[in-house]
Amino acid sequence: MAHIRTEALCEDELNHRLAREGDQAARWLYSSEALTWLHRELFRDLPAADLQLADGSRMLPGAMRERGVAVGRHEAPTGESLPRFLARWQQVCAGTRRGEASVVALAAAHHRLAWMHPFLDGNGRVTRLHTHLLLEGWGLTGGLWSPLRGFARTEARYKALLQAAGEHRRGNLTQAGLVEWITYTLEVCTDQVEFMAQQLHVGGMRDRIQAALAYETAVVKSGVREEALMPLHDLFATQGELGRADFKAMTGLGERVATSLLSALLHRGFLATDSSYGSLRFAIPRHALRFYFPALWPEAEQDQALLEGEAVRGGTARNTHGRKTQR
Repeated sequence: MAHIRTEALCEDELNHRLAREGDQAARWLYSSEALTWLHRELFRDLPAADLQLADGSRMLPGAMRERGVAVGRHEAPTGESLPRFLARWQQVCAGTRRGEASVVALAAAHHRLAWMHPFLDGNGRVTRLHTHLLLEGWGLTGGLWSPLRGFARTEARYKALLQAAGEHRRGNLTQAGLVEWITYTLEVCTDQVEFMAQQLHVGGMRDRIQAALAYETAVVKSGVREEALMPLHDLFATQGELGRADFKAMTGLGERVATSLLSALLHRGFLATDSSYGSLRFAIPRHALRFYFPALWPEAEQDQALLEGEAVRGGTARNTHGRKTQR
């Protein structure tokens, strides 16, 4: 829950900075200020017992370490030298030009940040979230994909390559290991883009909206009608807004019926608006997930079936007492 909250908080902060600073917003993520902020937000709500470390000391959310640590065979830079390592890391990675170089840099930065181990604990979570946010900050995800899923699905390889890239060759970190790590990171990103493109299958969205509307009409009987297909698909395709009069006109229905349809769509969560008379936006209610994106949320099918089963059982029970079954 802390990770979800922190991710949303950081994305909001990035959007504000992008509006004010442009490219500098993503570069800010390479600062010590950004790293300590990420760490603090991730761990600030943990109970004291969960902040206790194996050696009996306590991790302070947002506090850089001041003493040496060893992770397996790797001895991280001393606490005294850590600020210089971080300054060099920021100088090199944040100084890369926008484009392919910045993507290679964020992949390399992931390893180097984990290698520096700036916090007593929680470095892996901070580092992975940092990479996700950099991709978001460079405008490469559109909120549709994340490398975090790919890292989690290839955990053994992730850890092995991360360790291999930290091995020493004649006193220096191995360049070949770093190149292999960067290649892996780019492969993870590409794989996740392809996965989400396949799962979202935006080209077939019109048919899936129609299926959701048909179910509402035939089974739920919520007042939603299939005539809403054209304006709903238009809102999805453009990701824009429609005035209420325009939306109703696109249904081809009379004023009274179109107004009732609009109310039903808002009530069922197919549309979003900021006010009683405001423009309309495309929305995705939970009960429509199984139609819109079935391969992404298969559990939505099961959850909805359970809810409908409860509704049927509840309606039957009430009917035996002579009361209405409609919900």
